[in-house]
Formats: sequence, C-alpha cells, structure tokens
Amino acid sequence: MFILDCVRSIWRYYRAGLDRRLARDIALICVADGFVGLSFGAITVSSGLPVWLPMLLSLVVFAGAAQFLFVGLIASGGNPVAAVIAGLLVNARHVPFGFAVGDVLGDGWLRRLVGSHLMIDETVAFALGQEEASRRRQAYWTCGVGLFLCWNLGVLAGAYGGTVVTDTDAFGLDAAFPAVLLALVLPSLKDGATRRAVLVGVAVALATAPFLQAGLPVLLALLGVLVSLRGGGRDGMPESVGERGQDGIPDAAKRPTGPGTEKVR
Repeated sequence: MFILDCVRSIWRYYRAGLDRRLARDIALICVADGFVGLSFGAITVSSGLPVWLPMLLSLVVFAGAAQFLFVGLIASGGNPVAAVIAGLLVNARHVPFGFAVGDVLGDGWLRRLVGSHLMIDETVAFALGQEEASRRRQAYWTCGVGLFLCWNLGVLAGAYGGTVVTDTDAFGLDAAFPAVLLALVLPSLKDGATRRAVLVGVAVALATAPFLQAGLPVLLALLGVLVSLRGGGRDGMPESVGERGQDGIPDAAKRPTGPGTEKVR
C-alpha cells in the first residue's frame, strides 16, 4: 500500500504539468519497480545475506540489474571484487546515457550529481520520448524521484519480509515488471515497422536462448531494430514537418499548381 500511496502523491503533484498519458505510464512503471524491489529485498535476505545489504545497495547503487547480479554472485560464493566489476560492466551503458540526457540534469554540480544517480533505463527513456526541453526535464525528474522512492520502499519491505518468507518465487513478484513493460509496448504494435522489429527480436531471442548465457539473447534481440530500419523505407516513416503542415494537410497539396502561379524571381 505504501508504494501505491507514493505513486498517488507523485501523480497529484505533477498532474497539472505532465501529460495525463505520460503521468499514467510513469505511475505504472513506479508500481512495477516497487514490486521488483520487493522481490530483490526478499531474495537477497532469503539467500542468507544480511538485511542491511539490499537497502545499502539500493541507496548507493540504484541499478536493478547490477544489484541482482552482485547479490547473485555473492550468494553463490563469488568474489566480492569480481561482483563489483561485473556490476560496473553492466552499468557501463550509463556512459552514453549521460551524453544523451546531459542537458536535462541542469547546471549546478549538486543537481547534476543527484540527476546522475537517478539516471537509469526508465528515466532516460521517458526523457528522450519528449520533444520540448522543459517536458524532458519534467519527465526525467518525475520518473527518477518516483522510481527511487518506490524501489527503496519495496526493497525495505522485501528485506524484512524475506526473513520470514522461505520461497520468494512462489509469489511471482519477478514477473511484475515484465508484465507492465509488455502492457506499455502493446499499443505500439499497431505500427508495422515496430511489429516487425518485435517479431524478429522475439525470434532471435528464442532461437539463441538454449545456447547462450542469460542476458545475451536479449541483447541479440536488438537486431530486430536493424531489420525494421532497413526494411522501413519511406512507407514506414511519418512525413516531416516540412512535408506536412500544422493542420495535418501536406504542404504540397496546398500549393497552387495552375498557370500563372509561378513566383516572380
């Protein structure tokens, strides 16, 4: 319930400035992320690790993939140094993220420091999905703060719940985040190019999953994007602003073409 209350407060505060659909999508991601954090905290503690470890990782690292990888390696008897290096390699994708959303973070060093800590896949995706600079900043910070709160509250609850729950897989909490992502992606499948990319990506992932290590099939699934770009052509691309006027009518259709309509040079 505390996760839902957190999301409601964020929704009320930013509803006036955020687009309703964008606010809804951010709220859904926050709820799903909170449940994944709940799963992470419970799994960590039920693996025999101390209660404080998942909470410390969530506050300092705040990167789900790196946290799950670190805990998995430590719980299986791995070297802590190797676990840290593996986490850093997973988070190496944040370097290009920084170039992509550098203007969103602001100018002050403190603001950029906090903004960099909130730089995860979801915040970058929501920010880059906006055209105006002000809306990019609002989407980035709304998503970042909301996810940080929901994730850490979920980890806190899961860590203490993991002390009494022995089988965390029985609740299926790990399926919450993929389910919400699927719900967000489904409306985009109406576009032919997007649908082709998804189908190719799914086929590649399913074909390579039995032979490759976990995580690699997902990366190879990105080949679907290349197929979509290669086969999209002009038919799969929307008309640019120069080709279509603000009223939705192509500029070429509004230009007079009869005799005597040539401009005097």
